[in-house]
Amino acid sequence: MSFDGAFTHSMTQELNNQLQSARVSKISQPYPNEVVLTFRSNRQNLPLLLSANPTYARAQISQIPYVNPEKPTNFTMMLRKYLGGAVLKHVTQLDNDRVMNFAFSSRNELGDEIELTLIIEIMARHSNVILIDRSTMTVLDAIKHVGSDQNRYRTLLPGSTYINPPAQDLINPFELNTDDLNNMLSQFPNEDVLAKELQHTYQGLGTDTAKALARKLHEPGDATQNFAAFFSGFDHPQPTLSELSNNKTQFSAFPYVESEHNQSFDSLSALLDFYFQDKVEKDRVQQQGSTLIHVVNNELKKNRNKVKKLNKTLLETESADDYRIKGEILTTYLSQVERGMTEITLPNFYDDEKPLKISLSNQISPSQNAQKFFKKYNKLQTAVEFVNEQLAETKQEIAYLESVMSQIELAKPGDLVEIRLELEEGGYLRHHEKGQKKKVRKPKVAKPDQFTASDGTAIEVGKNNLQNDQLTLKTAKKTDIWLHVKDIPGSHVIIHDSDPSEQTLLEAANLAAYFSKGRQSSTVPVDYIQVKKIRKPNGAKPGFVVYEGQKTVFVTPDEHLVEQLAK
Repeated sequence: MSFDGAFTHSMTQELNNQLQSARVSKISQPYPNEVVLTFRSNRQNLPLLLSANPTYARAQISQIPYVNPEKPTNFTMMLRKYLGGAVLKHVTQLDNDRVMNFAFSSRNELGDEIELTLIIEIMARHSNVILIDRSTMTVLDAIKHVGSDQNRYRTLLPGSTYINPPAQDLINPFELNTDDLNNMLSQFPNEDVLAKELQHTYQGLGTDTAKALARKLHEPGDATQNFAAFFSGFDHPQPTLSELSNNKTQFSAFPYVESEHNQSFDSLSALLDFYFQDKVEKDRVQQQGSTLIHVVNNELKKNRNKVKKLNKTLLETESADDYRIKGEILTTYLSQVERGMTEITLPNFYDDEKPLKISLSNQISPSQNAQKFFKKYNKLQTAVEFVNEQLAETKQEIAYLESVMSQIELAKPGDLVEIRLELEEGGYLRHHEKGQKKKVRKPKVAKPDQFTASDGTAIEVGKNNLQNDQLTLKTAKKTDIWLHVKDIPGSHVIIHDSDPSEQTLLEAANLAAYFSKGRQSSTVPVDYIQVKKIRKPNGAKPGFVVYEGQKTVFVTPDEHLVEQLAK
């Protein structure tokens, strides 16, 4: 189900119950289209997420952690100016539309009470969060500015007058106006056709809601009573996640989706956190890491092309011995070679005296022709050594870049800062701050992720190459156990124990497999060895280490196990 008008109805009630009379204690804008207002109520913090993301627009209490940017945006500063310490009076919905109004009471610089409204409009790519002065309906600021060149009817710029989104000539289903309901049922007996007609008649019905309502209306009994019973479910929600036949999941305010597997939640916000966490994380990583992904992909493409060219050159060097043989044969039979000849056939004493045709240059002497073959031979011999060195270096570069790409794919938005720093230090990216001095104080590397084995043993997992180096080479004890997937990009894992149990070893191996490129594979090989046997070659890329004498276990990555170890 989408976050349609009916779901907005339920969410409005939930947020009213949780946040009414609560005071704003903190305001931040972790992402360009999302703002978080933290309310203090009943001795607990309640972070209200208002998202104008084109794909995941919504309003909810979210417990998903986020990283606050170093510099607040202008919109954040405006919200802090007007809503810092403000009290939420109530939350209302505009008819049954996807528009929620958060009415605040605050005080201005003179101490006078002012009435403000923070509005979220959930409208796909037109979604927005707008702060207005309720006394004059003046827009103070919006998370997305909309000028007259984008919308002549309705501008959303500081100083403009706020106008509600264009009204739809549809019936609010919660007002129970069902005069034409029986006529509609008789006219559209097919459920799918009826669902479309319901959407054209009643406001705020998403496709899934309309289909569920059509099924409900076709049930035995009075259609009006069935209609009322359906919408009463939004007043008494039972937040549900349903697993569909196509392996997709769908959320709803109550279990009206046809599914054999339904999962219940304590609140609509908890339901949305569960549903959106992975989806939103991946989307944010794709958005914020787009530059990093582009740079790494370009470097990978360049180096893979280089490998092809080097292999082609290496193939050509295989003919080096042919030049040496021809040079030696010419030298042996030099008396038979006359100046001006363009070719000669001589017995090949390396191949049972079989005749060998040798092309010659008629511009140089016979001895110079022989020397010409020796020079080509020597040149190709030198090239072999150089090409092999270049090939080894390029393959190492590809392995490193693949490890970085793997880390971006597994990263949370907060992890991208260190990956960017690593690419900047490696010369793949210019420093993102203009006018930066040459001597830059390096930010501290974040701590690796912490896990606890079933028997209480501490396990740490590096989420990027900088963390991997810090963890393996500086933090871990020499007697600790180090793990890494075999021959696949992945995280360094440390068991903080010199003699872990077999169960702990397998759990740590599962973490290594899960935080690697082999996450979706089965029976992933994981090497383990004591930290003291790990060494980093001089000049090696971040995260690259070598070791000998390791043992290997095979595991299948298990997400549920990872979640248990994280707790």
